[in-house]
Amino acid sequence: MTVLVCDDDKEIVEAIEIYLKQEGYEIKKAYDGEQAIALLKQGGIDLMIIDVMMPKLDGIRATLQAREESSIPIIILSAKTEDSDKILGLNVGADDYVTKPFNPLELVARVKSQLRRYTSLSSSFEKEGQLYEAGGLVIDDDRKMVTVDGEEVKLTPIEYNILLLLMKNKGKVFSISQIYENIWNEEAIGADNTVSVHIRHIREKIEINPREPRYLKVVWGVGYKIENREEG
Repeated sequence: MTVLVCDDDKEIVEAIEIYLKQEGYEIKKAYDGEQAIALLKQGGIDLMIIDVMMPKLDGIRATLQAREESSIPIIILSAKTEDSDKILGLNVGADDYVTKPFNPLELVARVKSQLRRYTSLSSSFEKEGQLYEAGGLVIDDDRKMVTVDGEEVKLTPIEYNILLLLMKNKGKVFSISQIYENIWNEEAIGADNTVSVHIRHIREKIEINPREPRYLKVVWGVGYKIENREEG
């Protein structure tokens, strides 16, 4: 597995490299967003860790560009701790967010968690899949393809796994904590914004009018569900 680490602080890059190499990961290094995108375009990257505040091309804009190239997991680093900055990172396509100063062991754990989900999704292409349908919304889990009224919809691995969880349990309401614990496999502490941002992204991609969703419904004060349109 190869991890791209991008930060304009070379000491931080070197420190992250030491910890990740101890876990057997190959490391590619970049010191601004332009270098990171150039390395990403060369291929062979399984996950990217990128700082927000950098010269030339910051981490937010670099993440936006990265999402045009790849669906690999992206972890954003930032010294900022406000929820608005975390949400911004998730909004542009990041899968996780770690604030500085951080515990290197926590970062390694998050890298492992993201790669487990990503490789599990990729390797399951070879397994026998199933179709999950709710009206015009269809997940072909064999091909890892989502379509709405016959048109393919591109989801990130996290978005796909959330939607698959809800589609497999049509009509069942999942709280934000239940969604987080099922997808991230860790205790849901402060998970509200993270899950809500991903839910909004899914709605923007599968709903004609995200403000009046046909499929992904909110049950106020409880959680989210996929409407069982076969019954309704």
